[in-house]
Amino acid sequence: MIVAVTGGSGFIGRRLVAEHLARGDRVRVLTRRERVEGCAAAALYRGDLGDPGNEAASLEAFVDGADVLYHCAGEIRDPVRMQAVHVQGSARLLRCARGRVGRWVQLSSVGAYGPRRSGEITEATPSQPAGSYETTKVESDRLVQDSGLAYSILRPAIVFGAGMTNRSLYQMIAMIDRGLFCFVGPEGASANYVHVDNVVQALTLCAVRPEAPGRVYNLSDHCSMERFVALIAGALGKSEPRLRLPEAFMRACAGVLGRLPGFPLTPARIDALTNRCSYPITRICRELGYSHRVSMQQGMEELVGAWKSAR
Repeated sequence: MIVAVTGGSGFIGRRLVAEHLARGDRVRVLTRRERVEGCAAAALYRGDLGDPGNEAASLEAFVDGADVLYHCAGEIRDPVRMQAVHVQGSARLLRCARGRVGRWVQLSSVGAYGPRRSGEITEATPSQPAGSYETTKVESDRLVQDSGLAYSILRPAIVFGAGMTNRSLYQMIAMIDRGLFCFVGPEGASANYVHVDNVVQALTLCAVRPEAPGRVYNLSDHCSMERFVALIAGALGKSEPRLRLPEAFMRACAGVLGRLPGFPLTPARIDALTNRCSYPITRICRELGYSHRVSMQQGMEELVGAWKSAR
């Protein structure tokens, strides 16, 4: 199978490239770099989706004859480049892909549904993105849905694993290790995370299963915040935290002190610790036969091990 991957140098993309190389597939990676770690056996195609001057010929060569194109490229810091990569870049790549690829698999995010605070969020929930990243990713999703290509869109929750760039989980691990973590508000808050290897598994199912084209799939390994924290504490060999403080009090503290360097709580983190929504994965399990490759316990043990090594 010929596989083309954008974002192949990223946290998820590198794992995806390695998965297909291990299967013996021919892998192409679109990149701005001359070398990509872990992609020595892949064919590198120089290109930048954020550059409107990127020649169509180079994108056409990248996609031509690919059985599946995984669109995993993303910009998480610069709002201007988000528009250029997620929207304009996706539009150029889609034009080049028509008639040249067998299937398009889009990596999106549950952020497409907006900052939901409670309830079950399914694939039928309307998109209500809030930030620049989420808004431009939804625009990209819609371009794909209107393209006429055979496509699938995967929307994972927060992706974690060794090598992740998101530091918030490492900070939580450090707080639990030091005995400084406390729960916020009543019991029953949600932890919406999913291990990177599970995301790769879901992407590959979207690429090959006949039921996948034309579908959007959510992906999360949901559990309560209490269980999530207990798994981290267990991996650390620490006692489970018991302290619980009122949400209103903690929000007041975060509002006043959250801008101080090193202060562990911000309004966004209070939101994360008190959120009560979930993203059921009924559809992807039923239609594609998905099940988690890496359990939450295994994932937390791996992540804590990586955190300890990095110290």
